[in-house]
Amino acid sequence: MSNENSVVIERTLDAPIDLVWKMWTEAKHFQAWYGPQGASIPVAEMDVQVGGSRLICMEMETPNGPMKMWFAGEFTEVTPTSRLVYTDGMSDENGNLKSPEEMGMPPGPSSTEVIVELEPADSGTKMTMTHVGVPADSPGAMGWNMALDKLEAHLAN
Repeated sequence: MSNENSVVIERTLDAPIDLVWKMWTEAKHFQAWYGPQGASIPVAEMDVQVGGSRLICMEMETPNGPMKMWFAGEFTEVTPTSRLVYTDGMSDENGNLKSPEEMGMPPGPSSTEVIVELEPADSGTKMTMTHVGVPADSPGAMGWNMALDKLEAHLAN
C-alpha cells in the first residue's frame, strides 16, 4: 500500500479500547464525532458485520447554502475491538454509489477502503486509521484530522 495514495493517522486516545470501538461501530457515537468541523451526521445506518452495509449522510453549511453528502459502503472485516475494515464511496440517499465525476468532483475512485486498527496502549488506546484511495495531501486528509479531533473531544466528555 502506497502512503502517497492513503491517509494514515495514528492517535493514542485517552479511552478504553471498548469505548473507542463503539465510537466506530455504534451509530449514536459515530454521529457525535464523524466529519470535519461544522459537519453534522443526521443519518448513520451501520450493519456492523462482514457483508453488512453502511449509509452515512453528512450535512454542512457551504458558501452556497446547506449541502448534504451521502456515503455508502460495506463492512469487509470486523474483528471486535481490534480491526474494522469497510468500503466507502459517495452515493445517493439510497446507497447507490456515484462516481466523483457524477458528484461534480475531480476524477477518482468510486470506492475507497477505511481500515481502523485498535490496540491497548499505556494511557488508553492506540488507533491507526488508514483511508486507502485518498491522497495524504488531499482535503480528505484534513477532514479526517478534524474528525479525529472531534472524536478526541467527544471521548473527553
